[in-house]
Amino acid sequence: MKPQTIKKKRPFQRRKVCVFCADSGMKIVYKDVKTLNHFISERGKILPRRISGNCAKHQRDLTAEIKKARNIALMPFSIVSS
Repeated sequence: MKPQTIKKKRPFQRRKVCVFCADSGMKIVYKDVKTLNHFISERGKILPRRISGNCAKHQRDLTAEIKKARNIALMPFSIVSS
């Protein structure tokens, strides 16, 4: 006889809203490092859409701008932890 498995219900999580769609005045610019840092992990990696909550269009734009900022040395490529 098999033991019964109990399914755990996950609590309802609110759908994340794209920050850039919600606030149309907010622009994605490579010079604005403070804004770009919100979408970078503590290891220096770009956060994926499902975690950041961005829409596909803005996630693509954000990725391109982060890469531009890295190439002109406004942001680090990786953060070395010791």
